[in-house]
This record gives sequence, C-alpha cells and structure tokens, in this order.
Amino acid sequence: MAQAAQTIAGRVVSAEGGEGLPGVTVLQKGTTNGVSTNADGGYTLSAPVGSTLVFSAIGFVSQEAVVSGTTVNVTLATNTKALDEVVVVGYGTQRAEAVTGSVASINGETLREVPAANISQALQGRLPGVQFSQTSSQPGAATQIRIRGVRSLTASNDPLIVLDGIPFPGSIGDINPNDIQSVDVLKDASATAIYGSRGANGVVLVTTKSGKVGQKPQITYDGFVGAKTLFSRYPMMNGAEFVELRKAAGLYATNGVPQFGLDESPDVNTDWQDNLYKTGIQVNQNIGVSGGTQNGRYNFNAGYYQEEGVIPTQQYTRYTVRGTLDQGVGKYVRLGFTANNSYSLTEGGNVGIYGTLAATPISNPYNADGSLKRVVSMVQDNQWVYNRDVVEANKDNWLSQSRSFASYNSIFGEFKIPGVEGLKYRLNLGVNYRQSQGGSYTGQGIGSDNPTNVSTGSVSNSVTTDYTVENILSYDRTFAGKHNINAIALYSASNNVFNRSQINARDIPSDAFQFYNLSLAAGEISLPNNGEQGYTKFGLLSYMGRVMYSYDDRYLLSATVRSDGSSRLSPGYQWNTYPAVSVGWNVAKESFMQGVSAVNMLKFRAGYGITSNQSVNPYATLGRLTTRPYNFGPTGYQTGLYVSELPNPKLGWEYSKTWNYGVDFAVLNNRLSGTVEYYVTKTENLLLSVGLPATSGVGSYTANVGSTQNKGIELSLNGIILDNLNGWTWEAGVNMYANRNKITSLAGNQPRDENNWWFVGKPINVVFDYEKVGLWQQDEPYLDILEVGGQPGMIKVKYTGDYNADGTPTRAIGAADRQILDTNPNFQGGFNTRVAYKGFDLSVVGIFQEGGLLNSTIYGSAGYLNMLSGRRNNVKVDYWTPTNTDAKYPNPAGPRSSDNPKYGSTLGYFDASYMKIRTITLGYNFDNITWLKSKGVSRMRLYATAQNPFVFFSPYKKESGMDPETNSRGNENAAVAYGANLSRILTLGTNAPATRTYLAGFTLTF
Repeated sequence: MAQAAQTIAGRVVSAEGGEGLPGVTVLQKGTTNGVSTNADGGYTLSAPVGSTLVFSAIGFVSQEAVVSGTTVNVTLATNTKALDEVVVVGYGTQRAEAVTGSVASINGETLREVPAANISQALQGRLPGVQFSQTSSQPGAATQIRIRGVRSLTASNDPLIVLDGIPFPGSIGDINPNDIQSVDVLKDASATAIYGSRGANGVVLVTTKSGKVGQKPQITYDGFVGAKTLFSRYPMMNGAEFVELRKAAGLYATNGVPQFGLDESPDVNTDWQDNLYKTGIQVNQNIGVSGGTQNGRYNFNAGYYQEEGVIPTQQYTRYTVRGTLDQGVGKYVRLGFTANNSYSLTEGGNVGIYGTLAATPISNPYNADGSLKRVVSMVQDNQWVYNRDVVEANKDNWLSQSRSFASYNSIFGEFKIPGVEGLKYRLNLGVNYRQSQGGSYTGQGIGSDNPTNVSTGSVSNSVTTDYTVENILSYDRTFAGKHNINAIALYSASNNVFNRSQINARDIPSDAFQFYNLSLAAGEISLPNNGEQGYTKFGLLSYMGRVMYSYDDRYLLSATVRSDGSSRLSPGYQWNTYPAVSVGWNVAKESFMQGVSAVNMLKFRAGYGITSNQSVNPYATLGRLTTRPYNFGPTGYQTGLYVSELPNPKLGWEYSKTWNYGVDFAVLNNRLSGTVEYYVTKTENLLLSVGLPATSGVGSYTANVGSTQNKGIELSLNGIILDNLNGWTWEAGVNMYANRNKITSLAGNQPRDENNWWFVGKPINVVFDYEKVGLWQQDEPYLDILEVGGQPGMIKVKYTGDYNADGTPTRAIGAADRQILDTNPNFQGGFNTRVAYKGFDLSVVGIFQEGGLLNSTIYGSAGYLNMLSGRRNNVKVDYWTPTNTDAKYPNPAGPRSSDNPKYGSTLGYFDASYMKIRTITLGYNFDNITWLKSKGVSRMRLYATAQNPFVFFSPYKKESGMDPETNSRGNENAAVAYGANLSRILTLGTNAPATRTYLAGFTLTF
C-alpha cells in the first residue's frame, strides 16, 4: 500500500564551511517531483516516508537520502572534477556532456602551472587546435594566437577575446593570469556564431575569479620570485675562428694575409655578448579577498608583476587591481559589476643586439689604461662600443618606454520575471578605456661613431574608448524531468573610437629634457606621416537568438541565428545574417549501453555554421588620399593630395562556412577521457587589398575577392594512471592537432601573386625562394651551365628546367627555379603530467611540433650575420674549403650577391621540429596539517619551478644551441627585413635571447 505524502523540510549546507547552499536541486528519485533550495539552503517538499531524495548541484557530489521523518538535512562535498566539467559557451554555461560545439577549456589553477606575464604565454600547448606563436622574446611580450589556422589574407586573423562576458578591446597583457578562473576557447562556427562577425576567427572566453555564495571571507596570497638566465648565447665565432674566416674569404686580405682595422688584432678575443648580458629577475605578487553572503558574492585582487630581461634596461612592469560584486536584491533582482584595471610600463626596446653580434671578436674595446673606447675601428666599419655598464650608465639619455593604463569595466542588472519560471532579463554594459603613451630619447653621439651626432626624441599617444550594451532575454527550464530548454534572445550595440599621434624632434638642447619637451628642440620637429597619426570610429549592431534543447541528456540540439550590421562596410552591404546548428548524441546514456560498465561517456557531435569577418580598417570603403609636399615658387612648397587607394562602394562581408565533427568519450571509471574532432572551413569573398598596375595611377583598393580552405584534426587525451595507490597519484594528458590550409582562388582568377607569396593550391604562409640541395663540388657536371661563373663550394639550388637530349640542362638557374616552401608544421601539440605522493607533487608541462620551416635570419642573408666575408663577426658555421668539402655552408671565397653568398637566404631555412619542456615544478602542500587548519589556514603551498629548461629533437638547436621558437615578425629584427606585406612570416632574428628561469613560489589562503 502506497505511503501518503507528507511535507519534508530541511537544509543543504557545504561540507567546507557549513554555509547554506542555494540552488540545489532536491528531487524525489524516480519522479519529476522536485524543488530548489532557497538563498539559505532551505527547502520544503512533499514526499512519502521511505522515498529517496536526490540532492544535486553543479560543483558538488550528488547525495541521496531516505525519508524517515519530516526533516532531512544534507551536507554536500565539493566535486572538483564536476567543476572542471562546466564550460563557458558564451552568454551562459553548460555541462561538458551537453556541449555540441567545439570548445576547449582550462581552469585557472592549471593555467598557472606555467608562470608567465600573460595568459597567451601560459596557454601555449595546452589546448588542441589553438596555436600560440612567439612574435617577440622581450619581457612581457604577448604571443600571436591562431585558432584552427589562418583564413584571411589581409584582414585580421586574431580571435575575439571576451572578458567576463564583454568583448575585450585591449591588450591581452593587461589581464593578470592570477585573476583567471577559467579560459574557454570556442573553435567552430556552431560555437562562435553567437558572437557574430567578431567571432569569425574563434573566441577566447576569459572568466575571472568570483567569490562563492555563503562563503566566509578569506584572504589569498600568491607570489613567486626567480632568476632569468640565458637559454643560450647566439653562436658567434671567437677570435681565432674569425681570423681563419677572413683569411678564407680573401676579401680583406693581401696575398693571403688578412687585413685588420685600427682596433683589430689577431691575438684579441673579445666576447661581446658576455660583456652585455646580465641575470634578469621575475617577480609576481598577488593578494586577494573573497567571500559571500546568503545572496551575494565578491572578490577583490591586487597584483604586481615585474620581469627584467637579460639585456640591460629591458623590463616589463605591471600593476593590476580587480574587483567583482554579484548581489541579489530581494527575490527577483541581481546587480553586479566587474572592474579590471591595469597599469604597465615596458622599457628598453631601444637596446638591440645586432651591434653586439656583428662586432668582430678581434676588436679590442679597451684603451691601454683599461678604460673603454668610445668606438672601435674594424676593417671596414666603425662600431660604437656598448656593454652592460655603458647601457646602465646611459639609461637616462638612451631610453625607450611605453606606459599603458587600461580600465575594463562591466556592470549588469538581472531581473527574474515573476510568474514565468526560468525567464530572465539581463542588461550588460561594458565601458572600456585604454591609453598608451610612448617616449624615446637618444642623446648626442649615442649609438653612432660620430660623437656630435645630434640627439633625437619622439613621443606618441594612443587612446581607445569602447562601449558595449547588451539586452538579453533568457529562458531556462526543464519539463517533465527530461526536456531541458535554454533559449536566449539578444540585442547589442557597440562602439569603438581610437586615435593616435606622434611627434619626432632632433637636436634636443639637454639630456635632462629627454622626450618631455620636444618643442625646445633646436632641429627639425616633425609629424611623421607613416600611419602613426590617425582617428577611427566604428560601430556594430547585432541581433541574436539561440536555442539549446536536451532530451534526457541523450539527444542534444543547439541552433543560433545572428544578424550583424557593421559601419566598416559599404551602405547596402553592411548587414549580414547567418545561421549555425549543432547536434549531439550521448550514446552512453542509451539503455543498450547500461550494461557496458567500461564506458562512462560516449558522445557524437556534428555542427555546421556560417560566420563572417568585417576586420578591415574603418573607412576602407571610402578610398584614401595621401599627402605629398612639392616645390611651389622659388622658396616655398605646398602640400598636394593624390589618390593612393580607390573606394569600393560594394565592399561587403567575408564568409566562412564550417563543418565540425567530434567524439567525446570517458572510459574505465572516467580514468581515461578524450576528444577527437575533424573540421573543414571554407572562406569566401576574402577582404583583400588588391594591387593595381602602375598605369592606373593608384596603388590598390579593398575588395571581396579570393577564397581559402582550412581543414584539420584534433586529439586530446587525459588519463589517471594511478589513483591514490598507497598514497600515489599519477595523471597525464596530451593533445595534438594538424591543420592544412590552402588558397583556393585569388583576385581575377590569377594562379599566383609572387609579390605577396600567395599561390592557389598552396598554404597561406609559405616562403618563395630557392631551395638549397647542397654545395657544388669539384668536377661536378653542369656547373658551368647552371651557374655561369660559378665555383666549387658555392650553394647548389634546385633546378626545375628542362634537359637536352644529351642530358644537359637547357638553361642557367634563374627566378623560374624558386620554390614554394611550406612553413606549417605537420602536427603540433602539448603534454602534461603530474605525480603526487601525500603532500608532494611533481608536474611537467611541454610542447612539441613536427615538421615545418623555421626561418632564421641569423643564418640567412637577411640578418647580415652569416655573410662569410670576414667584414663583421659571423655565426659559427662549418664552411667549405678545398680541404673541407663535406661542409654544410658555402665557400667564403665563392660567388656573392651583394654582401652575402649567392643564394645566402637559403642558409636560414631549418626543419622546425622540436619538443620543449616548458616547466618542471616540485611542490609541497600543507593542506592536511591539523594545526594549520585549526589556525584557519585552508591552503598553504611551497613550490620551485624551472621554466624552459630543456629542448629535444630540434635540428636548429643541434646546429646553433638556441631555442628554436620564433621571436620576430617577418618585417622585424633583421638587417634587411621583409616588407610589411610579409610580416606574417614569423622568423628567428636578432631579438632578445631566449631565457631559462628558476623560481620559487608560495601560496597561502586563510
């Protein structure tokens, strides 16, 4: 006979602090009879004696209790694994098992396993399909982020950064990694479509820390300090090696006897690098307070970060202050704000190392009395002498700095609409401001062999103001215990205003002025017309709707429609509407899988979506006028205007259509889990700057022409190898991915654009150059035909021409023999492992890539450090001589092209493979010490970390000893760099040397 229902009352509290837990689902097992706990954790429910109640909440271990009376109180323990399984998907969160799009996630604790200045450095190698490439090795530099490859040719390929729900207009270096709660990356169109055109290149969702409802106030300190040392020096020749090179080259020798400059001597061996470098430091200090009330939560943090490089005066300093408050007001209203503020100072970018590397080691920088010379005279060059003492002594009259202040703020108001369960209205307002002030000053004679060379100074300023307003109506409800519907409707408007200016001046009357009062300059004061002056304003209006449906957690559907209007594009072409849909099937929840205990989760996903890109410069549709001064009359001049870029009244959107397929699984009691994904993206109507023939009188115009394709596969695996076996725990994870992109069409259906290194059917990022296949040897056939005037020992490049009937080449090697060299790796990824025994833990984080092309301008002709002429110091290489014919590098006395060996650029191309250990950390946790807990200490940890300690399997490191990661854009840090149009080709150039850091840290929460 069925028991009669009675009213059950109780309270659900946290096992950690005993606070009441709001929002816990209390469900009578086997029925749809259930309620949620109130703000204090209390509940009432009608249920019969003997029935079972199930208590569940995100982030806590579910618990069951049998009804034996009228009161049932329950204590829920935190489930850290469940917390990891909640991901941010844009305008909400989802359990990982309910996600149908492509989302990669990492929590803040895991992120901070790699101590870094910014999150882009810390994330490298941690997320499949997300490539972080180093574009500078100077302190505090951010990395280039590419999600699933590159799509656009001249429009931006940068992803959208969203900070606490608001699109982020600033520098990623403004975000303190210690403030991060989680990072979620949306990769496919079905996931990114909710952010519209701004999400065309993927979306990085950054969620900062917040308190917990009902949590007692707690204070957390986290800090570390470390020493930065050289990973390796640049591999330059010593004195004896350089003398032999000068002799072998014969360019600065008479009858085989080397010539020397006034300050050179064959018995001198100066280590210019050793005289410059120093030991740097890295310091990070953070303190925060967090907590909550019965109906609110808060978190406030302050941080300080300083990183000194190994080059004197190069350093990065950042101060951050962040606060967040989320408070319920009454039964229906919630209000809150988040404020992220930062101030940063970047210094020392003026101190380059080319002069240090190029100075000949046989030059003596010291006078007879031991004092330092001002200039050394080499065989053909005069070199201003500088070492770390000179740089430090001149830090007030040889400086470069950039000061940035940023404030990113959001406020929200949320209203639960009475009478309709699950229906809410939310207003988000984001207001952002960022200002950057740059200044540089070079005193008289500094950096020059002429002591009277006039001083120079410059000052620049840029300001960005940005706002976003979002109106969101959301509905989230479960019917009959199985049908869950989450629906969102959004209207948003955003506006961005940016302006910048720069002033240059010459002959500043006193070093004391530096760059602060350029109006007093005795020389020219100019406003450069090189893109450093400008004003832009643009806006975006958007409408969006999304519905996510789940039936019994087995069948999943997500559908999105978004419409964007961009002021950047032409009237009549400013609006675009695009859909996205994805589906999922949780096979493991089917009845026929219930007996398969080894499979805990198995989900198949598929998605299709269209996104668009409007990332062209504002006013690109209007064309461009450029100024040019010209003589007018006997003494004066006038400024004229000419058309440099044609208008395009039909400029519209760039479209990307993506198919995504995925499988998520967890087996063996969740001890092994992973994801496999395959995607194809086709991008059409590329926003492309199209060059025009000189006869048109105009350089270019922006148009929708061309198309590209990206496809790839991604794999991630995470496993628990030992699960508290006699106190031992061992976890490991690995991710790897491969991306293949190609250009499928160009403007006017042309097959190639050699000036920009674009070729239909080939990847976007390639090098177009000759391909070195070896060195010519004595008596080797066809040398006189293929290389007219060639000599044994010169570089031999690939010949692609025809042959005569007798086997002889029909022509000499020329421009037609240049090859298309793919720079992209075959695959890449990262790995991590953690071993713990009682309070001790040891963790390792690494990255790897296989294949691809590393373009080292240190070895190539662009860097002027491998000229093999004996004029300036040279990279240490094994070069060809008549008695050393098995060498890799050419004969110094062979044919030359300008200052370098003929085809010298090919010497800089290396296999880009490597595996790098990014961090090794050994720590001890004091969490289980009873007397500490009795004093209110909930967490205390000591750790030591070695950062960037080892590199394996790298042909470049084997050759040079150097870190094989790139450190420059293609138009930087080389004597003869690429043009701006090829800046996308990352290189390893004369930037700050790579470092290895040893640090110790301490964490305390009480």
